Parts: sequence; structure tokens; C-alpha cells
Amino acid sequence: MPPMSYRHADVDGFKVFYREAGRADARKVLLLHGFPSASHMFRDLIPQLSERFHIVAPDLPGFGRSDMPAHDTFAYTFDNIANVIGRFTEVIGFDRFAVYVFDYGAPTGFRLALKHPERITAIISQNGNAYEEGLSEGWNPIRAYWRDPSQGNREALRALLTPETTVWQYTHGVSDTASVSPDGYSLDTFYLGRPGAHEVQLDLFGDYKSNVALYPAFQQYFRTHKPPFLAVWGQNDPFFLPAGARAFKRDIPGAVVRFFDTGHFALETHTPEIAAAIRDFLVS
Repeated sequence: MPPMSYRHADVDGFKVFYREAGRADARKVLLLHGFPSASHMFRDLIPQLSERFHIVAPDLPGFGRSDMPAHDTFAYTFDNIANVIGRFTEVIGFDRFAVYVFDYGAPTGFRLALKHPERITAIISQNGNAYEEGLSEGWNPIRAYWRDPSQGNREALRALLTPETTVWQYTHGVSDTASVSPDGYSLDTFYLGRPGAHEVQLDLFGDYKSNVALYPAFQQYFRTHKPPFLAVWGQNDPFFLPAGARAFKRDIPGAVVRFFDTGHFALETHTPEIAAAIRDFLVS
């Protein structure tokens, strides 16, 4: 098994932490995590892919071990996150790559595809949404903040940042919660507990509406470029519904859609199955 390396890249003065494994001359795969996690969510997946692929998994700005400047000095928008990650791929020499997108990683990765479609060789979406029918009623409190960005609506969203809610995100929809390691949600809780982290996340909750506004552009990209596409979906996800996974086939008829009997963080319970699906997909 190829060793894993843990590095930092200087992206125009912004420090981005990332995990890397696999041969430099192998096919490149970029792994983009979601809320409230970091690249550690791929700790079990990377070893199962790195024998065949060159894997890089960065921590997004404001997450994990990447820089988290105060929200009044750095605008936490998905446009800015995608700009940093796009430059990151250039800095480390990731010129053409398949991208694995999960949760927040989806609007990040899809923005990269919009800007440089020639650099994207394939897309794997694990509960990474691009269709309104994929959004559940669990988004209603955040939608209320989009409609009225009042301080009261902002404060109401702090309930989504508690340790209890983080554990719930990991365990909801899982048939045996004892199969979910506490390592992931414990580390997420640590990162969310840092000074200023809640304001960063509340800013991103507010800006998520920009992703929904871009859904038509993402869908046009799918129709125009028809990238090889694999959806591997935790079918019991309380935020992103199975309808969002099936919708990819509307714009990419050749898309492969696989459902797994688990929740939002599908890698916590189904890494071997998802890794096998990715290997089959990328080498076919």
C-alpha cells in the first residue's frame, strides 16, 4: 500500500493542508470533503484507491488544518472557496483530474468544472447535490435565513453546529450506529469548537443560496460536456434526497447511479463498496 503524506501548500499566501497518496504518474483524483468535516473523512477511502490512482484530498478554507482567517478578513463564500481550491490544484500540479465531491465539495468541484471543463476527466458525486429536488425539508431553517438574513435567523442556525447535531449527521439513517467510528465526528467537533469557527460556518450557510442559484449552470455543464459520472449515494441522507442522485441521469444519460443503505456520511459505513464502485468506474 503506498504511503500517505500530509502536506501544506502555499496558495498565494493561503495555507492549504492536504493528504496525498499514490504514484505521481497515475491517474489523478481530487477528493473534496463537505460540512462539517475535512480531508480526514477520506482516511479509509484513500488507501483503497492509492494503489491505482494519485490521490489528493485538501481541507477546504476554514476547515480542518487549512487556514481559517476571521470571517471579517476573508469572505467565506463558495466562490472564494472554489477559487482557492482551483489555485491549489495549479500550485501542486494537478492539471487534469477526476473529482470526488461530497456535500460542500459539490458546489466547489462543480465550479471548478464550469471554469475549466477541459481539466475534469470524470466526476464522482457522493451525496453532492445539483438539483432542487435533491434538497430535503431539512434545509428549511437555512432557507429562512436566505429569505431573511436577520440576526435572529442566523442565531437559530447555531443549533446545527452543536456536538449533538454533528453526531446525528453521522448516525442518522445508519442501520447499526455502533458501526460508525467516533473518530470522525469527534474531530469535526474539535474543529467546530475553535474560536471563530461558528461565524465561518454561519456565513457559509448564508452563501449556500449561491449554489442553488447556480444549479441551472451546473446542469448546462452536464448536458454540454457529459463528463463520465458516478453517483454513490447514501439513500437515507436527511439533507440530500435520492431524487437528487437520479436527476443526474436527466442531463447525463450515461451516468451510473448507485444507492447504499446508509446516511449522509456514507464512507463511515460503506467505504469498501464505494471504493470498489469507484475503481470499476474509473478503469472501465
